[in-house]
Amino acid sequence: MSTPTTDRPQAEEPALHGPLIVTEDESLAEHLLRLCAAAGSEPLLFAGPPPRQLWESAPLVLVGDDLAERCSGLGRRTGVLLLGLDLDDSEIWVRGVQLGAEHVLFLPDAEGWLLDGIADAAEGVAAPALTVAVLGGRGGAGASTLACALAVTAARTGRRTMLIDADPLGGGLDVLLGGERAAGLRWPDLAGSRGRVSGAELAQALPELHRLTALSWDRGDTLAVPPEAMRSVLAAARRRGGLVVLDLPRHLDPAAGQALEQSDTALLVVPAELRAMAAADRVCAAVRMRLADVRAVVRTPGPARLPAAEIAGGLRLRLAGELPQEPGLAFDVERGAPPGIREKGPLARFCATFLNEVIPPVPAVEGGVL
Repeated sequence: MSTPTTDRPQAEEPALHGPLIVTEDESLAEHLLRLCAAAGSEPLLFAGPPPRQLWESAPLVLVGDDLAERCSGLGRRTGVLLLGLDLDDSEIWVRGVQLGAEHVLFLPDAEGWLLDGIADAAEGVAAPALTVAVLGGRGGAGASTLACALAVTAARTGRRTMLIDADPLGGGLDVLLGGERAAGLRWPDLAGSRGRVSGAELAQALPELHRLTALSWDRGDTLAVPPEAMRSVLAAARRRGGLVVLDLPRHLDPAAGQALEQSDTALLVVPAELRAMAAADRVCAAVRMRLADVRAVVRTPGPARLPAAEIAGGLRLRLAGELPQEPGLAFDVERGAPPGIREKGPLARFCATFLNEVIPPVPAVEGGVL
């Protein structure tokens, strides 16, 4: 960890991956250094205005109010936080504006918020991942199949993708992906997760299958995870950016409810049948209590050839699209080929259309993961 300095030549400054701390107040500096250590981040401490190169390149800048005025000429940038020393000093807000600070914080009140910010900077957090939850309108509707196909299609087109199996009775998405023997953590290993989980470490610990990372269940007796574990793990997955696909059970347990509340949109898979439509209406009522954006995916054809738009309209849902039967799908799964692997099949075509609608396409890269 670096010691305070004010006279290093600018050209010799190392690349900085942790926060830049700027203060002459020893008590504040020690407090911030402890927070950085707790977040697993290595900061650089300056007892005086830092070189402009470091000011501009640091992922996060923590400025003590004692040096706010002296740093105000270093230029505007994002990620500057001003740390107040006196709650009764109303002029600090003026200094914050002059500095161009995004936030003015007072410790210890803002310690939890600041700890998350430091950890985010250490991880290189980007925009949160788009999170899509997939549920079946009735048993056997094909929600797990669609969830796998969405993840496989997204990964193939270069999107950073994580697939999370939140249905403990679904048989395991790793089986659908043909990777039940792949090394890596499963839900029982993460059931004790609390607080902040590193997104990068989570991705490295999970099985990588078909260019995506997958969190599934093992073949043991664990039938649920605490909602706190779901909250922590899903938050870590979302911080990595890209796409997170959730396979949720129709009967929402507390963990699945927590996952749904962190989702951006939900796809409800409904066969084009009257009885399936009636069952899906009950599922939809529970989902809408936690998420506003719910869309119908209608599996066609049904026995009475009901139009997909009529099914979606009866459920008062926006139609995301219809999903025709895919010949050979069951055989593919039995031999370890995941849903969506056929690029010209109905599943892959639906998934590509949906993904291009909800998130911008990205250029393909070698290995398939950005």
